[in-house]
Amino acid sequence: MSKTKAKSKDQVKVTFLGGLGEIGRNCACVEVEGKIMLIDCGIMFPELDMLGIDLVLPDFTYLRQNADRIIGCIATHGHEDHVGGLNFLLRELSFPIYGSALTLGLARNRIEEAGLLDRTEFIVVQDGERRRIGPFDIEFIPVTHSVPHGMATAFHTPQGVILHTGDFKLDLTPVDGRLTDLARIGSISSNEGIRLLLSDSTNAEEHGHAASETTVGAVLYDLFHRYEGRRIITTCFASHIHRVQQIADAAISFDRVIATMGMSMKKNVRMAREMGLLNIPESRLMDIADVGDMAPEKVCIISTGSQGEPMSALSLMAANENRWINLSDRDVVIMSSHPIPGNETDVSKVINGLVRMGAEVVHSGISDVHASGHAKSEDLKMFLSIARPEYFVPVHGEYRHLAAHAKLARQMGVAAKNILLCTDGDQIVLDADGMRPNAQVPAGYLYVDGILGDVGTGVLRDRRVLADEGVVVVIVAVNVETGEMILGPEIITRGWVHAPEAEGLLDECAKRVRESIADLFRNGATDIENIQRVVRRTAGRFVSDKTKRRPMIVPVVMEA
Repeated sequence: MSKTKAKSKDQVKVTFLGGLGEIGRNCACVEVEGKIMLIDCGIMFPELDMLGIDLVLPDFTYLRQNADRIIGCIATHGHEDHVGGLNFLLRELSFPIYGSALTLGLARNRIEEAGLLDRTEFIVVQDGERRRIGPFDIEFIPVTHSVPHGMATAFHTPQGVILHTGDFKLDLTPVDGRLTDLARIGSISSNEGIRLLLSDSTNAEEHGHAASETTVGAVLYDLFHRYEGRRIITTCFASHIHRVQQIADAAISFDRVIATMGMSMKKNVRMAREMGLLNIPESRLMDIADVGDMAPEKVCIISTGSQGEPMSALSLMAANENRWINLSDRDVVIMSSHPIPGNETDVSKVINGLVRMGAEVVHSGISDVHASGHAKSEDLKMFLSIARPEYFVPVHGEYRHLAAHAKLARQMGVAAKNILLCTDGDQIVLDADGMRPNAQVPAGYLYVDGILGDVGTGVLRDRRVLADEGVVVVIVAVNVETGEMILGPEIITRGWVHAPEAEGLLDECAKRVRESIADLFRNGATDIENIQRVVRRTAGRFVSDKTKRRPMIVPVVMEA
């Protein structure tokens, strides 16, 4: 329980803009003395019904409305669901970004590609550092995750300590030896106390403890031994430097050279080697353009595309369209990852394509080639027992994950009245009277399609109608002065009925439309808008009555 005696006038607010109710779009902000500090700004992969959408962002409305109060953003770690939205937000706002050197390096790649380096400043913070930023007193605490150098953030506020875990796991044998600093968290709990805990909920439903990343290394070694005479192609997240290290270690153990494939993998491997976070001898690295001349048993390729992204190196390989690699039965593909929720179909398509090309595929469904980067239920209970928060809000997960984490908190002694299940758009306030909901802010989905931002729900709704029901276009030309129909109606359909087999149906639809327009003319209503309305209503009613379907009706009325 918090030991801070707070003054009622020193309110602290926390606003959740994404990541509470879905996997991804993680974004929140803490407000102290009228200033705002962002925690992450990530993207979400589109769901199956988000047709044509490339990615989904948090709603930036609240941030735009309060732009003059934002003094920075803390990047907890380098995954796209936490930093991938920064290059979109920086188009509208300008603020510095704080994080570990690797986290900032990973975030910088996208920001630089967008030409927005002049909109921000990258400020490196160290493990255990405590820094004053405006009215914020912030401490950066190391945690283990599937990307190196993740950090929890302790806000020392007038209302006590607010601890935000970021994504984390309790890995007692991490590849780099960098542990989650439970000792420091316990010290804060025993001294100042933790007033409010915001904790990662992704694996709250999973029983037991999260496996150590080093267990994957042993599995990879065994697979490289089993397939000694064949070319091995591996895939994982480009940011998963520890996984890349373990793949490289296994490859070198069996005297293979290593080639990276995919721009993000190439960039991240180079950056991690320069930072001393990845140990691969220069003599073991080879350009992907040169591996075709190597004996298969001497090659290991580390590729992007673990999530079935359509234009990734692995997806192109599965479609036999990769510039460098043509697959055959001499190849083994090890998919050292697990599909993010929503990506299962895309990953399955890629696996099917790889198998069709003759390759043998090893994935997490048949071998332990992946270890989650998120704490499971027993880890979360241990963390709660150390942190002993007075108030608790589960974050980062679908609603069922948040609810499961809340249940764990009750089991560990947090009073039920002190646990709040929040969702995107909720704002809470912390003051001398405790924690309570304060307001709702805009927190809808911001869709990105190509280079366009905010495609809009209306566009998505139209795409769903087109995909499910098709479209019927009705073309007419009229003389509005004489009330005479010059041309049509001509009916063009796509995805509703097969036109050559439904000529009678189309002719009857045209007849009904013609009669409705004639009735309209007799009543003297000959303006284009009225004609469009009648055409849409008449054609829509006919189509629904005859086929029990509701395609999109597009009236095209030309004035002759």
